Formats: sequence, C-alpha cells, structure tokens
Amino acid sequence: MKKILLLGAGLSSSTLIRYFLDNASKNNWKIRVGDISEDSARQKLGGHPRGEAFSFDVNNPDDLEREIVAADIVVSLLPARLHFLVAQSCVKNRRNMVTASYVSKEIQKLDKDAKANGVLLMNEVGVDPGIDHMSAMQVIDRIRDDGDSIISFESATGGLVAPNYDTNPWRYKFTWAPRNVVLAGQGGARFYHNGKFKYIPYHKIFERKENIEIPGYGQFEVYANRDSLKYREAYGLSDLLTMFRGTIRRPGFCEAWNLLVQLGATDDSYIMDDSKHMTYRDFTNSFLAFNIVDPVESKLAAYLGIKEDSSLMKQLEWLGLFDDDKVIDHHGYTPAQCLQHILEQKWQLDPGDKDMIVMEHQFDYMHIGSHRKLFSTMVFIGEDQVHTAMSITVGLPVAITTKLILEGKIGLTGVQIPVDKQVYEPVLEELREYGIVFQERDFKLS
Repeated sequence: MKKILLLGAGLSSSTLIRYFLDNASKNNWKIRVGDISEDSARQKLGGHPRGEAFSFDVNNPDDLEREIVAADIVVSLLPARLHFLVAQSCVKNRRNMVTASYVSKEIQKLDKDAKANGVLLMNEVGVDPGIDHMSAMQVIDRIRDDGDSIISFESATGGLVAPNYDTNPWRYKFTWAPRNVVLAGQGGARFYHNGKFKYIPYHKIFERKENIEIPGYGQFEVYANRDSLKYREAYGLSDLLTMFRGTIRRPGFCEAWNLLVQLGATDDSYIMDDSKHMTYRDFTNSFLAFNIVDPVESKLAAYLGIKEDSSLMKQLEWLGLFDDDKVIDHHGYTPAQCLQHILEQKWQLDPGDKDMIVMEHQFDYMHIGSHRKLFSTMVFIGEDQVHTAMSITVGLPVAITTKLILEGKIGLTGVQIPVDKQVYEPVLEELREYGIVFQERDFKLS
C-alpha cells in the first residue's frame, strides 16, 4: 500500500482530497491528512476508509520527520513560507514532494542535495503557477518542433466570479486566499517588451494595465504579475522580444484598487494603534490630513483626485469605507489586515455563487517567413463553493502529478517545475477529462 501524506487542508484541498479518495482503492493508496485543525481535515475526508486525519503543526520537527518517514510521497498545501521545512525533511529522508506554490529561494538551494539523494521536489503544479506552465510549454514545444521560432509570449490568469454571479460594482469576489489578494503586486513586476527590460514599482502596478477580450466572456484587464523573466530560461525562450505574465480582472477593478494602494490601505509594514476600536470610517480617515471642517468623503476625494459623485467613489462607498457603525474589532492589525477584514465582509461568494478561472496565452511566432499570432484560452467554472474552479484547477494537477510520481512515470530529480513533456503531457491529457480544455485561435499577421 502506498501512503500519501497531505499537509494542509485549506480551501484548495477539497478537490485534491476527493481525487485521492476516488482513486485510493484502485491504486491501493492510504491518504493521511494533517492540518492545524484536525476537524477540518476530518471533514474533508468524510469518513472514507482510506483516509486518516490528524492534528499537525509543521513547527514540531519530530512530528514532521516521523510523518515524512512513514509516507511514500508528501504533498504540501501549507502556507508557502512553510514549504521549506517540509522540503528539507523530504530531502533528508529521501521522500518526493509535490506543491502548488512558487519555488522559493530556500527550496531552490536544496536542488543539489535533492539530486544527490534521488529526490524530486516538484513545485508550481497548481493553476497559476502550474497549468499555465504546462499549457504554455505544450504550445511552445509544438511550435519549435515544427521548425518555427517564437518572438513574443504573453500569459495571464485570473480567479474571478462566474458571469451569472458578477453582482457587485467591483465585479470581483474572493475565490482564493484574501490576504494574497490584498498584498498582490507588492514586489513590483519585471518583464520584457519589444526587446526592452521593463520594471513597474508597486505604486504603479495597477495604473499600467492592458485590455484583453475573451470570446464569449467579454472584456478583461491585465496587470503585470511578479517576475516574468525568471521563466525565460525554464521555457527555453531566452531570446524573446516580449515575455510578460499578468493577472486578469474585470474592467474597472485596477483603477479602483489603485486608489486603495495610493491611500496606503494595503500597507503591511506597521501596526495601527487601537485597531480594535477603530470604525471603518476611522480607518479611512487615518490616512488623511487633519481637517475638522470637511467630511472624510470630501478629504478622500480631494486626496486621490477623484470626484465625489464618480463611479470610483461609489465603489469605495460600497465597501463600507465610510461606515461609522462598523468596527475593525481586532487588536494589532496592519492597514492591510484591516482592509482585508473590511473586504471579507463584502467580497465573499454568496450562497449558490460559482467562481471562474480565466487563462490566456498569446504567442507571436514566425512560420515560413510569415508573422503569426496564436491565442490559447481556457475558461473553467466551478461546481459549487466546495469544489470551486480554484480548488479544482489547483487540486487536480497536484493530484495527477502525485499519481504519476508514485507510478514511476516521472524520472526527474531535484527542484523542478512542470515544463518537461513527461510531466505536462499526461497531466494535461487527464485534465481534459475534467473539462479543463484550451481553445486556440491562430491567424496570420503579416
């Protein structure tokens, strides 16, 4: 019997656990799920005879090592900063590990030791990063196998609310970790455009947006995401003129969110005094100059350079930023944490809502002397609020990759991301069975 150790039973684990349990008898698997909340792990296992829940704290090194030694493979869905603790123990004890998170600098340093011990640390096999890498590489390899050359690559992904449930002025609801949404973009963004290096600092990220249209789903906007350049070598595209990775939102989101950035409401670097007794209006006023004459609304509009009767102001009002009867009620919060608390009251999925993942790649390439452009697009809508589009598109590629490693079908070691054919081909093939499919449009430009 193969023993799968899953660490972390958060929102994105639901579909992953379902896949493991649905395939446990056929593959003779035992699934052991550890979480800081044993009840959460037990609930997701639903009493399945092949599943076992336990209380787990990654900061207890003895418990961590004991669990890893007893497993055949380890899947970590813990917060990203904690993956290194798991990876370090996996390398030491010669156990393969799979995670959906970005490769951290700490994990990358384990590459040499992992290869020496014959250990695979497979990262970035969720949706973004994950399906984006795999689907892009499939097209890139196909274009190169045909003898053509790629000159430009742009890719963007967004976790959004599905069209029928798009019911608020922001056209957005939380479909994944709220804290990550609030802190998005704070590292700035690096990319290449028309052969020139570009850098966007955080305070300009949401001003520098692009517009795209997805057939059947309308208009979207894209802002730059993290460091696009680190994937040039991984994709084998070091000589590209343009390489850009972005995040997708509905029109109007970026301009309004930029107001919160400029206000200072997304700052996570200091603690606000007396946040426990601070009203939402107090929170907003804390960033504005002292003025006993003008109301907070007028001060904010003047500070941000918008009209009091504008649609942007209505978006801020809808969040409740000027409410005098609502209190943060948490001590020692940063501005970003206060804002997250406010947003969580307004951006939650309503009962019956469904979410949506939108992903699009754009390739410019040369084919027999002609310049062509290829769009590869995927839109996927979730089942419900347990098996969301986010949970499905994160969980399934992690689960399928884990299965392939257990079956000995992936012959890689060291720190890896899923850009090799032996990984992306079978994963994408099985994802198609679940309706995760890319549609292509390819046409001649010149």
